Amino acid sequence: MHAVNSVNKIRLPPSSQRVLALLKDGQTRTFKQVTQEIDISPRTVRYAIKKLKENELIIEKFNFRDARQVLYQVKDVITSEEAQKATA
Repeated sequence: MHAVNSVNKIRLPPSSQRVLALLKDGQTRTFKQVTQEIDISPRTVRYAIKKLKENELIIEKFNFRDARQVLYQVKDVITSEEAQKATA
């Protein structure tokens, strides 16, 4: 049921796969934007982001427009092809 990432040989829950698929376009998004765009409960998105950070698939960036929020982005070393394999 879980996808296996070819880079780290990890298993991602479906919620993490959806967040990773959303972020693989290269755009940075806030937590609120991620929650709204994939229409999953905030608690589940928080868990998905936690798993992706633990596996070093995404990074947090400082938001200069609003310092209260962080921006999430796919880590630069992951190519879009490898990110696609993780969500397949």
